[in-house]
Amino acid sequence: MSKKNLATIHFIGSGPGDPELITVKGKRLLEEADVVIYAGSLVNEKVLQYAKKEAAVYNSASMTLEQIMKIMKEAANNGKKVTRLHTGDPTLYSALREQADILERAEIPYEVIPGVSSAFASAAALKQELTMPEVTQTVIFTRLEGNTPVPERERLAELAGHQATMCIFLSVGMIEKVVLELMQGYSEDTPIAVVYRATWEDEKIVRGTLKDIAVKVKKAKIARQAMIIVGKTLGQRTAPVGSKQGVRGKGRRSKLYDKNFEHGYRKKKGLK
Repeated sequence: MSKKNLATIHFIGSGPGDPELITVKGKRLLEEADVVIYAGSLVNEKVLQYAKKEAAVYNSASMTLEQIMKIMKEAANNGKKVTRLHTGDPTLYSALREQADILERAEIPYEVIPGVSSAFASAAALKQELTMPEVTQTVIFTRLEGNTPVPERERLAELAGHQATMCIFLSVGMIEKVVLELMQGYSEDTPIAVVYRATWEDEKIVRGTLKDIAVKVKKAKIARQAMIIVGKTLGQRTAPVGSKQGVRGKGRRSKLYDKNFEHGYRKKKGLK
């Protein structure tokens, strides 16, 4: 088969767990796939209900990179549609690049379909905005050093100095160390939450402060598959209209719907 007739491989973010949180495009491509390779250690198997019955389905949890790529390349070379299902969004902590490098060397076309990250699913479970005017406008995605090293300048202790909202992946099993590093930049009364398996049927939320979260997480027996979110936006409410800057524990309302704020789609109405 000529290179131009090769099937395109699709890397699809299947979302955080709830099978309904796969994107419409991701679901369509999964329905059309002849070969499906999914990360069984993290992807909810219920999402496979969208695959056609005759599709060949592989669980990559026990496979090596070489085994995964052999299946993908052979299928593409035979004109079969392939979907590679990653948890959350495939551009975050997914080993996407090493797979893409192999496909590029083999001149096999591929596309990446974004998905709902566990960071956003966790924020939704908390019913919390990660940014608030005059509290923080920055969100940091990171992790604690484990088997994968972290550059010295990106250690939690360094990042904590920014006082931004931080979403910490793959680190709840080392919660005591996470807290020790965070307290190099945040105060001990800084709000923090741990969301276990956001959007799954057994989702669990633990809230606290840097002072007590480690004890609470241990008591809840959460050691993996959880998102840690820390920052002053957690638990915040917006200050009443007309409040002065500096109202303790309150964030400013955004300008987006302020009647005294004019933009290209709305004229200033003024106070009534």
